[in-house]
Amino acid sequence: MKAAALIAWHREKAGTIELVHDVIKNELGGGVLPSKYFGANAAWLRLAVIAHNVLTALKRLALPAELLTARPKRLRFLIFNTPGRLVHHARRLLLRLAGVAQRIAAYREGLRLLPLPT
Repeated sequence: MKAAALIAWHREKAGTIELVHDVIKNELGGGVLPSKYFGANAAWLRLAVIAHNVLTALKRLALPAELLTARPKRLRFLIFNTPGRLVHHARRLLLRLAGVAQRIAAYREGLRLLPLPT
């Protein structure tokens, strides 16, 4: 990115860092430190920031457009807590999801959109 474009992009983000702090602190556990030791607390905060970055990348790369503004709690209820069962059948490992066919189709489309190594 050229310098002028980078500065313009950075100015567009003004005021959005408070939302990021709120999500990390209140929804991803960054506000409750687990230990009295500085190093452990620093690692905890780094993991919360990494979780936020992974969720942001997942929303932008693989999830439908209506979930672009979804908070972690909504993603947890819609995606991560979907009941399912891992089944070994015919030398294959299958994941059977309990849910509506429309949501499962969205999962498959999201997996297709992710830049996974081949």
